[in-house]
Amino acid sequence: MKPGNIKKLPRDGIDKILIRGTNWIGDAILTLPAVASIRATYPQAHIAVLVKPWVADIYKLFSSVDEVIIYENKFDTPAGVFRLARMLKGKKFDAAILLQNAIEAAIIVLAAGIPLRAGYDSDARGLLLTHRVHCTEEIRKVHQIDYYLEMVKALGCVPVDREMHLESKINPLDVQDSLRKFIPETKKTVIGIAPGATYGPAKRWFPDRFAEVADKLNEHFSSQGILLGGKADWETAQEVQKLARTKLINLAGKTTLREAIYLISQCRLFISNDSGLMHIAGALNIPTIAIFGSTNPVTTAPAGNKSTIVRREVSCSPCLKEKCPTDFRCMKLISVEDVFAAAQNLMRLAENERSEV
Repeated sequence: MKPGNIKKLPRDGIDKILIRGTNWIGDAILTLPAVASIRATYPQAHIAVLVKPWVADIYKLFSSVDEVIIYENKFDTPAGVFRLARMLKGKKFDAAILLQNAIEAAIIVLAAGIPLRAGYDSDARGLLLTHRVHCTEEIRKVHQIDYYLEMVKALGCVPVDREMHLESKINPLDVQDSLRKFIPETKKTVIGIAPGATYGPAKRWFPDRFAEVADKLNEHFSSQGILLGGKADWETAQEVQKLARTKLINLAGKTTLREAIYLISQCRLFISNDSGLMHIAGALNIPTIAIFGSTNPVTTAPAGNKSTIVRREVSCSPCLKEKCPTDFRCMKLISVEDVFAAAQNLMRLAENERSEV
């Protein structure tokens, strides 16, 4: 797993650090232990994170960075990249640590005149970095939490707990506001369902099966199901809502990310495809059923110790493709009974935990 011997970042003389965060919600969650490691190594430094707007709340809520710099859409051109670099140059960072793997990230911090530039040597950017970590085939096969942790560890950052304890950072008043706003009836057991997923349909289980699981859960646990996701997931969530006999509240595309996080924190159970919201639920230690088809749970399973992977072993999975080129057997073989049985087990474990308190 070791990325190799490299020149470590100095402990002294680094007062301002820029972290280039990752672009997707799930990836951002999985970088949080690495960000915590950087903070633990440089407790007095001013640490800023540069991120796309849709993941900003992840770092605002769950990390101890001092500043979140938004990578706005206007910077998404060659000219925009250099405008961004000029803006960063004015902030006079001593070091940049690139969690994002793209060459663009290295170009920006080089153009910004940041003297120490560290990260994996992926995407042919090694010559642009002063402190490069070799991205070996071995390191690409580990869980992404460890992928990022191993990088900062190789740079000399101190070890930290890879487990996330995000639930303690949630403001109860904000949670109550979100519950009142989106769920009129809060006395029932709240179950979250995320039937969408970015990166194509190969990651998505079937809407009719999500609907049938929701019906079974309501029959057995008198639950209130909420459908969550982004604007792109609204149609899929709407289909689940129409197919279900039980009343589901479709909130896909209607909440901010922060509101979705608050709602997930109150779920007794969360059922999801491999998605960003799945990673949030796992990191909040909500009992989570993660349905995997085309992607690899070895590298992207949800965090937390209350998660269950539902997956069928087939020869062509994980293919990591956007669309299935054959017969979609990886998802077709996952039955309603498979997911419902996993849900029953998690609900039973949760009940046992509450009775022991």
